Amino acid sequence: MEWIPRGFLLLCLISLTRANNSPTISTVLAKVCEDTPVDSFAFKIEATDKENDPLTYSLDGDNAIYFTVDRNTGDVFVARKLDREVSDLLPLGVWVSDGPNDTPGEINVLLMDANDNRPNFVESSNDFKVPENTPTGTSLFKVQATDDDISYAGQVRYTIDDVTPSHGSSLFNIVPTTGEVQLKGALNYTGLSSYYRLKINATDGGGKCFHSDVKYLSNIAFYFINVEDVPDLNPTFLGLPYITNVEENSPVDTSVFTATAIDPDIDINDRIIYSIEDSTADGLFKISSDSGIIHVMSTIDREAIGDAVTMTIKATESQPNILGVFASTTAKVQIGITDVNDNKPEFYKCEGSGEENTCTKASHFTGDIAEHLLASVPINMMVKDLDKTKSIELTLAGEDKDVFSVEPQFTMSDSVVQLVVKQPQKLDYEDKQQMVVQVIASDPEQSSFVSTATVTVMITDTNDNSPIFPKGTYLDLKVPEHSPAGTPVDTITATDLDTMDQGNITYMLLPESIRTYFDVNPHTGELYVKNETLLDREVRSLYSATLQAKDSGGNVGTAYLEFVLTDINDQHPVINREYYQEFVEEGAELTLQIEATDADESDTVNSEIMYTITTSNYSDYFIMDPDTGVLRNRVELDREALDAALKGRIELTVTATDKGIPPLSTTVNVIINVEDVNDNAPEFKNASYKFSVKEGEKGASVGSVLAEDLDQTTDFNRISYRIVDGTFGRFIIRTSSEDQGYIGNIIVDPDVELDYESAQINYMLRVEATDLEQKKAVVMVEVDVLDVNDETPEFEQSMTFSVKENSTLDEAVGTVTANDKDGNHSLIYKMDSLKCRCNGSLSPCEWFMLEQKTGEVTVNPEHTLDYELCDQAQMEVQVIDEYTEKGDNNSTGKVVINIEDINDNAPQFIFSDSVFVVVSESANKGTSVGGVTARDRDTGINAQIEFKVAEVKFEDINNHTSVTKLLFEAVTTQQKDEYIGIIQTTGGLDEKVKGKYLVTVSATDTGGLATTTTLEIFTVDQSYKVELQFRKTKAEVEQNEPAIIRALTSATKAIVEVVEIREDTSEESRAAVGSVMVAYFVYPNGTAIMSDEVQVMISIPQHALALEQLGLMYIAGSSVEPPKSDPFMYPLIGIVTGLIIVLIVLITSLVCTRRNYRRKLKAAKAMNSATMVASDNLKSGPVVPGTNKYTMEGANPVLNLNIDTTMVLDIDEESSDVDKVSLDSLDYSDYMNTSDKDTKPVMQMVQGEEEDNGPPEYIEPLGAALAHRSQKKGSDDHRVGISNPAFNTTDL
Repeated sequence: MEWIPRGFLLLCLISLTRANNSPTISTVLAKVCEDTPVDSFAFKIEATDKENDPLTYSLDGDNAIYFTVDRNTGDVFVARKLDREVSDLLPLGVWVSDGPNDTPGEINVLLMDANDNRPNFVESSNDFKVPENTPTGTSLFKVQATDDDISYAGQVRYTIDDVTPSHGSSLFNIVPTTGEVQLKGALNYTGLSSYYRLKINATDGGGKCFHSDVKYLSNIAFYFINVEDVPDLNPTFLGLPYITNVEENSPVDTSVFTATAIDPDIDINDRIIYSIEDSTADGLFKISSDSGIIHVMSTIDREAIGDAVTMTIKATESQPNILGVFASTTAKVQIGITDVNDNKPEFYKCEGSGEENTCTKASHFTGDIAEHLLASVPINMMVKDLDKTKSIELTLAGEDKDVFSVEPQFTMSDSVVQLVVKQPQKLDYEDKQQMVVQVIASDPEQSSFVSTATVTVMITDTNDNSPIFPKGTYLDLKVPEHSPAGTPVDTITATDLDTMDQGNITYMLLPESIRTYFDVNPHTGELYVKNETLLDREVRSLYSATLQAKDSGGNVGTAYLEFVLTDINDQHPVINREYYQEFVEEGAELTLQIEATDADESDTVNSEIMYTITTSNYSDYFIMDPDTGVLRNRVELDREALDAALKGRIELTVTATDKGIPPLSTTVNVIINVEDVNDNAPEFKNASYKFSVKEGEKGASVGSVLAEDLDQTTDFNRISYRIVDGTFGRFIIRTSSEDQGYIGNIIVDPDVELDYESAQINYMLRVEATDLEQKKAVVMVEVDVLDVNDETPEFEQSMTFSVKENSTLDEAVGTVTANDKDGNHSLIYKMDSLKCRCNGSLSPCEWFMLEQKTGEVTVNPEHTLDYELCDQAQMEVQVIDEYTEKGDNNSTGKVVINIEDINDNAPQFIFSDSVFVVVSESANKGTSVGGVTARDRDTGINAQIEFKVAEVKFEDINNHTSVTKLLFEAVTTQQKDEYIGIIQTTGGLDEKVKGKYLVTVSATDTGGLATTTTLEIFTVDQSYKVELQFRKTKAEVEQNEPAIIRALTSATKAIVEVVEIREDTSEESRAAVGSVMVAYFVYPNGTAIMSDEVQVMISIPQHALALEQLGLMYIAGSSVEPPKSDPFMYPLIGIVTGLIIVLIVLITSLVCTRRNYRRKLKAAKAMNSATMVASDNLKSGPVVPGTNKYTMEGANPVLNLNIDTTMVLDIDEESSDVDKVSLDSLDYSDYMNTSDKDTKPVMQMVQGEEEDNGPPEYIEPLGAALAHRSQKKGSDDHRVGISNPAFNTTDL
């Protein structure tokens, strides 16, 4: 009968639970683009709940792997890549839960097409054959491509992207919609190409779905067209033109040449038949019809048929072409006849000229020639050889062969033969009147080929003797110059051996020009003077002539004549210059040669000359040698001793006289230029100079110096000045020409300003005067620099001062100082601006003042310096020189005043709304349980903070406060400008106490200034301990601890704090291996949950399955049974609904009459379970699993009835009251908040059944604190986030 209490319990639970409707799913169809990226939003599960309970969503089924769902919002996201072409409809199982009820559903996910498939070509073969004579417009083949996409994305259009070879682009086209490839141009197997490759592109119509851009996809395929050859071309001869040779007299059937013809239709290649169509010499050659070889057919005589034979041959195909005829072609063959040496040379006698010239064979020839004539003998002879290639050698024979030579001696063509006189001296008519020779013609290649001809030469008589003089030369025919015309000189005659010339000789003087001076009698040979005046010995003393004698035949004889003129004194001396001009340097020796000549005969008195100097102003300075004509200076020449107006020029007159009778003379002017030399150095007019100049004037004139050089020419008296030293780059000197000489003007360098304030104000210049040959004079020039107020006052480089904050001193913070290099100045100071650096930025302020005369910087008494407001002041100042005459009178500077910090601020805690919670059982020494943050407005060492726990108090749930020992300590750390005090435990905490610790923390800086604050650290005691029973060993659970914590965290959304893992030693587990994990479940806001609540959360199927795989069996002590799948549950619910009225009666009966019985029964069963818990965990009596030690009124979460548990369960009366308190008051995320409609908030309140309604009294201080925080802003539903440093990321 054990089932009866359980049935009653179920009926009671159903009757006490308010009916809750299941959620309703409204989404049945969802459209999703197949190209939706992973992790992108797909659709939303639309579901409603009548009670407006929070809904959770999950996915189920085979297609759940493609999606993920946000558990709280129902937003579905893509988890894997989708593919409509695999399946366009995905049934997706969904679950929507409102907590108590789970509603299953199915959504049909319709995948929308995206253009994600390329067109694919489906042809099995891509090779096609097309005859070359296929007509244009013919359809060649059709391509096809399929696209798995739909709509426009699945519609394919075709194009030809490329054709290889490139000229094929004009031969083919494709219909874009059908893929039909057509022939657009004529094919030609031989003229174009026998092969084409077509690159065909298939492109879809484009499409889009998830993305906004239209996407086009394409694919390519290559198709190959092989052009088939057809017989449409005539044969073609190869190797044209055909030219060959054959020797004359070649034997019959000799191979001469091979003609080759082919069929251009390569794939047809028809057989060729050869024949001879025409020939210039019939019957000489024949051709093979099959091979095309040409042979000799009959005897060939080149001399009869000529040098070449031209034939026309024909090549004919053996099969008819596409037109039905036998295609043929012809070609010319030129055969050259090669000559053979088969004829001997022959002599011919030729007569006539032009077309009437006739030549006949002959063996005798005649000719004549004058005696002693070197010429050829005309004999009208020609030698010929009928062979084409000729080689003829000609020689002479006979008694007189040495007198003549034959031309040509060797020839390779038909030639005229000539006899040439080689020895004309042997052609003497008086000795021999005729000569006979034989001409022999032979072939060098054939010694037997010889011909001979006889030639008779007749010699004729000539006049071959000339007149002869007794002597060849006649010298020293003397004649006085200027002899009268007709004066005889001499008589000379000649003789001639020829009898025909006796008495017939005539005479003549040659050349014709000589006959102006002399002549000869043509018959007698007498020589005489022809012109008296022209015979001038000084013009010409010797005349040469040729005396010619001529006979009747025109033969001449000659003799050489020389006429010599004798001298008379008729010429004046001639000086070779119009005048003499000589240049000599002063102090040097003069040697001048005066030269004169006399045209009279040399070595006679008529031509001897003597020289003299005509007296003048400076003639005594010189001496002349009368015989040699050499002029020298008698004294040293000094230009400065001469008249300066002469500029060194001396003029003399020299006379040259001969010694003839009467004597004749000539004069010439001699000019002597005495050249100046640099024999004088410059000299300064003054021994020294002194000048002064004002500072600051560029290019200012300082003064002038003057020096003189006594030399007369500018080449030597020109003076240049330079400053040798002492200028220091400040002065320059410029030379200028004045009437009194050259002046040196000293000026200040135009690029330099003299500065009186510099180290040097007096300069000693050493000035040098130099002529062009560097002769020098030196003088000292003193220059004084005069002061001018022209310097700009300048601040010192560093103007940085320091002053402590809060300073009220009257003395100066610092003094602004400026320097002025001028000797006379008056400086005043002005402040242009003052800015303070506050929080890193500059802004105007009035914290400091500047004294105008002294430059002292003082604190403005109307303001107080505060480092925490501004840490630096920057002052723009100006200094002014009141006495400035030139240039800027002011300059600016910057003064930096650093405000130094003093320790005048105590540390300040930074407020935090964090709530700190500690799990007492897991706390040990060094456990972080809280933290404080503080900042000090001071800087540096003054801002350093040290935290210390000053006092620790504990306030229990009854608001009783007691002072405890220092259970906590503070550890100080720093982050930038903030200091953090981490509150750690100094040891373990009492696990049983309930309430909060009040920890007073002090923050003290290095100057002793301190501030305190109090932290509230709430405790989580043992009542929140959850023991999880595992079927696996301790070692396995410890190994899987991270996975277990993640699964528990996923299920409860709480931080899991594991305090212990131990072996299960209970009696129930002795038969099997098991272990227990002891843990606390605390939310980030500090709220903890108990075993029953944990059991409910981990019982959700998706979490229960994961924990089941990790070995979790159940939670020890939980009164909530894990949900089981019961097939009779829904029928039972129907029966229960029909029996509601009966259940109401039963409930009333159970409450009124059997109340105590039921509680005792439950307590007994709880006691039975408690006996299985290890004794070391039962610190205050038996622990009743799932009841939180149901030891106090209101502690039973099932019936909430008042019982005396100490009496019923026999629990030790000395047990702590703390053990009798339920800690269900702590809220957690899904159960803490109470809606307006909920009249039974989960947070328990201690409230008597008969007490008046008043302010609720919370069981725990933590519950009171959290409830108080939730009411601060007047909201009933504020969730509080609390930072608990006791739990770190490792725990999570």
